[in-house]
Amino acid sequence: MATYSKPQVSILNGIVMGGGAGASMHGRFRVATENSVFAMPETALGLFPDVGASYFLSRLPGFFGEYVGLTGSRLDGAEMLACGLATHFVPSPSLSSLEEALCKLNSTDPATISANIDGFSEQPTLKERSSYCSFRQTLHVHMFNMHRGRKHTHLLLRGKKKNSSLLLLDIINKCFSRRTIEEIIAALEKTAVNSTDDWISSTIKSLKTASPTSLKISLRSIREGRHQGVGQCLVREYRMVCNVMSGEISKDFFEGCRAILFDKDKNPKWEPSKLEFVTDNMVDRYFSKVEYEDWEDLKLPTRPNLPVHAIAKL
Repeated sequence: MATYSKPQVSILNGIVMGGGAGASMHGRFRVATENSVFAMPETALGLFPDVGASYFLSRLPGFFGEYVGLTGSRLDGAEMLACGLATHFVPSPSLSSLEEALCKLNSTDPATISANIDGFSEQPTLKERSSYCSFRQTLHVHMFNMHRGRKHTHLLLRGKKKNSSLLLLDIINKCFSRRTIEEIIAALEKTAVNSTDDWISSTIKSLKTASPTSLKISLRSIREGRHQGVGQCLVREYRMVCNVMSGEISKDFFEGCRAILFDKDKNPKWEPSKLEFVTDNMVDRYFSKVEYEDWEDLKLPTRPNLPVHAIAKL
């Protein structure tokens, strides 16, 4: 899908998680609505953001991808558009008209398709407590809208408190840019000392309740993905998930599925139970070839005559 020559239009009018994200995020056009809910909640299950997530999360602005991938934070349609996970925002009542227009469109030209979707698109409002909002970004959009003479500004300046939601993106970049999970949590805890913001405490709680092993391999995966093409990311993630499913390094994925999906006691017993018990050697093993005699790395087929946008992803 990432290198498909025909433009793919994904309409994200609902939950976009796991495989749903993999089937849509790599496409050319991604249309969010007010009903969209995006998340990669794998670290709470003892897994890691896969389906090529180390490619698309690592390419979000700043260190927002690390935040989304590690915490499993849920984003709405407006946030998806703001951070680049979505390319357009179309209100759900207009979707049937959009689909009809796309079906009648006798063109595979990306510019033509984009212009067609633009005709149904709107600029949504970021919620007041959005994690994807910085003071500079909000001020810029506010001034842009005023300059264009728009009747309504879509991102409003909402208060001037030190711990305003306008500063959340700046906190994310400051904390999630740290080298290790331990340093990320320490940076958040240091920030929380001088803040009464519930968002920081809930973010810390999300990290501390997730699988320690999952957090460490997820961070490394996203960081490596920032310097790899989508094919390399998929090959590496396949290797990682094979190691997860073998259960030889940790059985956290099986425990996470038990606690969250089956027994639903929401009380997984992670092993190792703490970040300090997850050694660098253990993390390295997830990125190594599986030690089974008949196991092979993922082999992606070669495709000739790829379009320029697809080559850029490789």
